[in-house]
Amino acid sequence: MTEKLFQNDDHREIRVWCDGCYDMVHFGHANSLRQAKALGDKLIVGIHTDEEITKHKGPPVFTEQERYKMVRGIKWVDEVVEAAPYVTTLETLDKYNCDFCCHGDDITMTADGVDTYHLVKEAGRYKEVQRTAGVSTTDLVGRMLLLTRQHFRQGKYEYDVAKEHSSSMGTDSSARSPWTGCSQFLPTTQKIIQFSDGKPPKPDDKIVYTAGAFDLFHVGHLDFLEKTRSLGDYLIVGLHTDPVVNQYKGSNFPIMNLHERVLSVLACKYVSEVVIGAPYTVTKDLMDHFKVDVVVHGKTFVMPDVSNEDPYRVPKALGKFITVDSENDMTTEKIVERIIRNRLEFEARNISKEKKEMELLRTLKQKEQQQAVIV
Repeated sequence: MTEKLFQNDDHREIRVWCDGCYDMVHFGHANSLRQAKALGDKLIVGIHTDEEITKHKGPPVFTEQERYKMVRGIKWVDEVVEAAPYVTTLETLDKYNCDFCCHGDDITMTADGVDTYHLVKEAGRYKEVQRTAGVSTTDLVGRMLLLTRQHFRQGKYEYDVAKEHSSSMGTDSSARSPWTGCSQFLPTTQKIIQFSDGKPPKPDDKIVYTAGAFDLFHVGHLDFLEKTRSLGDYLIVGLHTDPVVNQYKGSNFPIMNLHERVLSVLACKYVSEVVIGAPYTVTKDLMDHFKVDVVVHGKTFVMPDVSNEDPYRVPKALGKFITVDSENDMTTEKIVERIIRNRLEFEARNISKEKKEMELLRTLKQKEQQQAVIV
């Protein structure tokens, strides 16, 4: 585990500051926050307003209220600061009693091309963590704009839906920036272990089970899981495979492949365990295996299984089925609709972001060349 910074003999609480847009919160954001939390005792996350993001970066996909809620739902976050300034200042760190600021090793700039962390970097109150390869908000927006099936995982149990493509996921092959260009997400057991609590249920815990796609993990999912968790002590979430999701969602869904969805759900503070590639039909064997006390589904339509029967017929017959209304009308399809409806704005945002990144990359390379000549 990463060693904590600024440790001292009096065991003073170390408070870590992170900030950002946190638009379309995904496992890359969660992994960055996980690493930041490991550097201290408390993690405080500042989130920018819609106005600030639009000014410096382009329109966000989610509203600030939606983004505030999503970040509060991440298991490693202790506090959320709303309307945090876009440029991180020493005054901000001091106001919230934070020892230092932490951010990923990608870049963040203002509309004028200024590094948003230059002040805390100069003061020696900045720490970098490794960016999660294979995902970014820009990448996900790109997937929805192109609506390709390249993001599906390929393997024995997955549809061969992208034979014409050499990459198993990604978006725009012309993207050149090392920060937002195409890359492949490679799942590992180590990453799953890092995201998982690894705690089994206690003997007297009431175990709740729910299953679905949980694609592009959003506030609707979060509200649903919060209510579902309240029905018991230990929440197990079953995630359907990409082909199964495609059968009941159609089009090019899921946008995020199975392994990406696993990490996104594991990062949620209401989730205790995840079943990777859960069966569509909830059987008695599954319920007995996990000692499930209650099975929950939302208000969304349930497609019949391969036998043309209700996939929840077993828990219903046992009197262990409950329908939960999240009271949130957000869906994955609505997110895609937002992207498509504002296609030109998001395309312009992606192009602008990559342009700034490529300019910075050229500058960094020039500095390296100059230093090499001096040496």
